[in-house]
Parts: sequence; structure tokens; C-alpha cells
Amino acid sequence: MANPPRTTLTVLALGLALLCAAAGPAAAQNCGCQPTDCCSKFGYCGLGDAYCGDGCQSGPCYSGGGGGGGGSGGGDVGSIVTDDFFNGIVSQAGSGCEGGSGFYTRDAFLNAVGAYPDFATGGSSDDSKREIAAFFAHAAHETGRNLAIHLHGLVPVDFCYISEINKDNDYCDPTNTQWPCAAGQKYYGRGPLQISWNYNYGPAGQAIGFDGLGNPDAVAQDATIAFKAALWFWMNNVHNVMPQGFGATIMAINGALECNGNNQAEMNDRVANYQQYCQQLGVDPGSNLTC
Repeated sequence: MANPPRTTLTVLALGLALLCAAAGPAAAQNCGCQPTDCCSKFGYCGLGDAYCGDGCQSGPCYSGGGGGGGGSGGGDVGSIVTDDFFNGIVSQAGSGCEGGSGFYTRDAFLNAVGAYPDFATGGSSDDSKREIAAFFAHAAHETGRNLAIHLHGLVPVDFCYISEINKDNDYCDPTNTQWPCAAGQKYYGRGPLQISWNYNYGPAGQAIGFDGLGNPDAVAQDATIAFKAALWFWMNNVHNVMPQGFGATIMAINGALECNGNNQAEMNDRVANYQQYCQQLGVDPGSNLTC
């Protein structure tokens, strides 16, 4: 084959240079972030809306995108759980509340959601909104419920508590040998859904990446871990019953104590929360609200 003319070589070299230049920014977008950080659409590492929101390429993206793999349909959790929606719930906890110090944050919630891309996805936009409303209805009840009990029937303050008030019970099931209790540790309720018992802390810690049996206090010390623990419980026990209605989620969380007429006031508080949040999100709450 004859050698190509010099002009052809020049054109080829120029084309190669342009191709490399074009590849540069794309390569730069492979952030190489730590697993706990998001790679933004512009190729930078960090947390928060600018990094984990729209266009997030990898890490704990709010929509479950990037390396996490998102669900289909349903929409982006971060676009539904806006600052106004989230802060409207948690801002009720004043300085007299354990959670009033700003422990529960939207960023922590959305960072945790990035580890559970099937949460509030896979169905219609209304399905997503109903699951989000249900999650926050239970979380608001669990973190405010004890205030109503201990302060003689006063209205609960949502997201007031990080840990259960009554810490006398160690919530250790010694018959559960798969998840044996660690000496000196108590497994009372902590976090948005007040996860309890050694048989929950053990597998939750294993799934999330903390020592659930040896250091259950991690759920009360790190807001992202707190929300991850709540979402771990939700995805393993509640998520799949959402199509049956909100009442089925009450049964899954606390049915033995609240359903079938056992404690109607507690059940009704959860239902009222759910209806309120559905209204705020502009979605019909559906049927079968009670248990």
C-alpha cells in the first residue's frame, strides 16, 4: 500500500487530537469518589443536591441512579421530598426535643435513600408519593409517640426523639443465637422508625456496614445510619405490603399492639399523619387505611 500524502497525515493527526480533547471531559467525569460520596453530573465528588441530585453519575444518588441502579417509573425521591416537605415535618421539634438539635436532615435521608434504590420507585408517581407519605407518617409517629404517652396525652411532636425514652428494657432476645446480644448493650428503639431488638440490629448493621450488636448507639449518633436503619427495616418488612393499603403497613410495623382494636388511638395517629402527608404531596391516600 502506498504511503498516504502528508496532508492526509496532518488531517489524521488533527482528528486524533480533537478526539482526545473530546474524551478528556468525559473521562474526568469518572470521579473516582469515595463510596460515601456522589459523582455529580459535572464530575465532582460531594454530597447534597448539587452532587447527588439531577445528573448524579455514581454513589448514593437520590434517584438511585449512577452506580446504584434506579427503579423504573415513580420519579425521583429527592424531587418529591423537597426542603419544604421535609423541614415542615422535622421543624416541629424544638430545642426541648432530642431531635431538635437538627439531627434529622434531608441530606441524611436522601443519602440513605441512595442505598435503597427500590424505595418509592417501580410504580407510578402516585405510588411513589404514597410510599413516601407512609414512611414519614410512621417515622413522625415513632419519634413523637412517646411524648404523648409520657406527657399525659399532649399532642406528639414529630421527630422529637432519636432514642426511646424508656431505656430500662434491653430488648435482648437470648433465644436468638444467630444475632447474640453483646455484653452491656441495649437494643431499645433508635432512629426514625425506632428499630429495636438484637435480631434487628444485627442484620441491619451487617447490611449497612456498622456493628449493630456491638454498637447499636451508632443509629442514634449518625443521621445517615439512622435513616439507613429505618429504610433497611422498611424495605425488608413494609415495602412489599404498600399495594395493600396503609393499614397493611401498620400491621407490618406494630400490628400486634395497634391493630384489631388493640390501640386505636395509636393507629389513628399514624393514619392522620399519612392523610396529611398525602394531601401535601397531592396524592389520594387510597383505601384500606386502618388495620
